[in-house]
Amino acid sequence: MALKELSLADYEAMRRDALVTAADHHGDKVLRLVDGTYLKMFRVKRLFTSARVFPYWQRFEKNALRLTTLHVPTFKVIQAYNIPELARTGVHYEPLPGVTMRELGVLDEARVVQFGHFLRGLHDKGVYLRSLHLGNVVLTPDDTLGLIDIADMRIFRRSLSRRLRFRNFNHLCRYVEDRAMVARHLDAFLSVFDERDRPPLTKMFAP
Repeated sequence: MALKELSLADYEAMRRDALVTAADHHGDKVLRLVDGTYLKMFRVKRLFTSARVFPYWQRFEKNALRLTTLHVPTFKVIQAYNIPELARTGVHYEPLPGVTMRELGVLDEARVVQFGHFLRGLHDKGVYLRSLHLGNVVLTPDDTLGLIDIADMRIFRRSLSRRLRFRNFNHLCRYVEDRAMVARHLDAFLSVFDERDRPPLTKMFAP
């Protein structure tokens, strides 16, 4: 999809009456627009960075398309924008309907097993998530799981190595709340994975 230029006036019209769902001292990061769609904003933080070669908007768009091809529910990109007067790019997209696993509060055994199968499926499809946590995994209305934080990920052409699989688990286990939600039904969760992986996973998910 070609990057379309958006004037400051058009951006402000789009932003009018929008809900700012994420921001920092540099400005808006994510807007929920009045029609229910979202605009995610990106900026290049350093002069010398891979983001100038492979910008974040392009990663977001490419990952959304790749995940869709892999039958992993995620966002549907509408348009990518360059907003030169703000020194920003943006991606306009339709959200993935549902609630995050974290918003469910307590996961029963069936949900933990479902999450385990989802995670193993991502590994088998070559999806490496640098920002894996339960707040990024959505339970959709048709009872399937999908991803919503997709800019900071890599999708390999083959299934992940054992090293990268464990790095994914390490990302998840950094979040005490998420680790505890899975650990409530740890045996059921571990049953999804290879037997040789269960001892180190048991240690990772220990309180």
